[in-house]
Amino acid sequence: MNAISLSIFANRIDAICAEMGATLQKSAFSPNIRDRLDYSCAIFDAAGELCAQAAHIPVHLGSMAFAMRDLVASIQWQSGDMIVLNDPYKGGTHLPDVTLVSPLFINSELIGFVANRAHHADIGAETPGSMPLSSSLLEEGLIIEPSLIVKGNVIEQAYFDDLMAHMRNQQASAGDFIAQIAANRRGLQRLSALIEKIGEEVYLESLESLNAYAATLARHSLSGIARGAYSFSDVLDDDGQGNKNIEITAKVSFVNDHVTVDFAGSAKQVAGNINCPLSVTAAAVYYVFRCLMPEQTPACAGSFKNISILAPQDSVVNASYPAAVAAGNVETSTRIVDVVLGALAKALPEKIPAASHGSMNNLAMGYVGDNKNPAWDYYETIGGGMGASMNADGLDAVQTHMTNTLNTPIEALELNYPIRVNRYQIRQNSSGAGNKKGGEGLIREYEFLAPAQVTILSERRSQQPWGLANGANAASGENLLNQEVLQSKQSIKVQRGDVISIKTAGGGGFG
Repeated sequence: MNAISLSIFANRIDAICAEMGATLQKSAFSPNIRDRLDYSCAIFDAAGELCAQAAHIPVHLGSMAFAMRDLVASIQWQSGDMIVLNDPYKGGTHLPDVTLVSPLFINSELIGFVANRAHHADIGAETPGSMPLSSSLLEEGLIIEPSLIVKGNVIEQAYFDDLMAHMRNQQASAGDFIAQIAANRRGLQRLSALIEKIGEEVYLESLESLNAYAATLARHSLSGIARGAYSFSDVLDDDGQGNKNIEITAKVSFVNDHVTVDFAGSAKQVAGNINCPLSVTAAAVYYVFRCLMPEQTPACAGSFKNISILAPQDSVVNASYPAAVAAGNVETSTRIVDVVLGALAKALPEKIPAASHGSMNNLAMGYVGDNKNPAWDYYETIGGGMGASMNADGLDAVQTHMTNTLNTPIEALELNYPIRVNRYQIRQNSSGAGNKKGGEGLIREYEFLAPAQVTILSERRSQQPWGLANGANAASGENLLNQEVLQSKQSIKVQRGDVISIKTAGGGGFG
C-alpha cells in the first residue's frame, strides 16, 4: 500500500473515532462528560486488536487496547448487539468508567468493533461521586459484568431500568448511557460506510499495512536506546487505610527489537483502593512508549507489538478480585508512568523529563438527598505542574500523563451544583528549580452552599515530584478544610460555608 493511500486511510478511521467522541460529548447530560471530556472512543478489529483511537484519555484507551482481546473472545456476538461493562477484572479499569462495545457485521461476517468508555460520577456507590475511600471493590459501586444493553438494535429496557435503579440522579445517568449508545451507533454507521466505499478486502489489507507501518515506527523509536536493563523505584504516599510508602519498581530491559517492563519487587496489593488491574498497568506502560514514538505513529496494535509486561499476581500493579481499585486507575497509573520514565531517564537522559505533579488530584462530592436538599454527584480531576526537560521548562497548571481531561469551567460547576469556586489560580513557588524549571501547580478552592460529602484521593502530599540531572524536587501538594490540613486520601462531611482548598504539586526541575 503506498504512503498516500495509507495516510488517507489512517486519517479516515481516526476521524470516525473523533466523530464518535463529538457525538458522545454533545449528547451527554453530565458536566463530567460534556464539559470535562472524560471519555474515549476507539475502533478494534474482529480479534479485539486496536485499529484506531481519538486523542482522548490515555488510561482509558491503553487499558481497552490491552483488555479487548480477551473480552471479545468470551462473547457470542450478534449483529445489532451492544455490550456494557465496568468490571475492572473483566476488561474495565475502575467502576465509574463504563464501556460500551458494539460489533460490526458485514454480510454476516464479523469485521470489527467500535467502543467508547466514559466516566460516570454516579455509579451507585454509597459515597457521592463514586470514588469512595474503599477497601473492597464491592464498596465502590455497581459492578457491571459484560451484559447486553442493546439487542437487535433495541435497548434492553428491563436491564436498562435495573441499571438506572442504582443511580441517584436517574435522568442524568440515563442521558449519559444513551449518549454512549448513540456514539457507538454513529461509529458503526461511519465505519460501515467506509467499508462499503473501499471494500471489505481493501479495508482488512489496509489495517494490516497500518499495523506493519506502526510496528516499523515503534521499532525505530527504540533503536537508539542502548541495549540493557534500567531500573527505578518510587513510592505512593499511602493507600488511605494506614499503609504508607507503597513501592513500585520497574526494570525496563531492551533486547534486540523487544522491550520488557518487569514490575517484580513492587508491593503486594494493599487494603486501600490504589491497586491496579493489569490492564491499567499496561495502559501506563503503553503511554510512556507511545510518547517516544514519532507523532505520526498510528494508534493501533502494531505500535505495542514489541512491548511485554510482567507484573506479579496479587501485587499493587496486578491486583486480584476483590481488591479495591478506584484510585489505582488514576493515582497508581500516574506513579507507574513516573517509575517507567525514571528507568528510561538512565538510558535517554536527553529525552526524559523530570517528574510531573504525579496525581490526578481527584475530588468526588455530592449529597445523597433529603427533604431539604436534592441528590447530586460530581467528580473532577485537577492539574498541576509538568516536569522540566533538558530543552524546556515544564508547563504550569496542566493535566499530565494519564489524564487528558479539561478543567470544569467554573460557570458550569456553579450552575449545576451548590458550590462556589472562590479561587482558581497558579500556585506560585511550587515548581522545582533547575537550568530548566518545572511547572507550577494549582490552587482550586471550593465553598459549599449546602451540606455535602467530599472524598479526596490524591498523591504527592508527603512525597515530592523528583527532579533530574541535579534539578530540584518540586513542592508537594496540600489539601485543606477551613485551613486545616487534610490527609492525602480522606472522606469528610462538609456543611454550608465550609471551604476546601486543593493545592497541587509542581513539576520537578532539570539540570
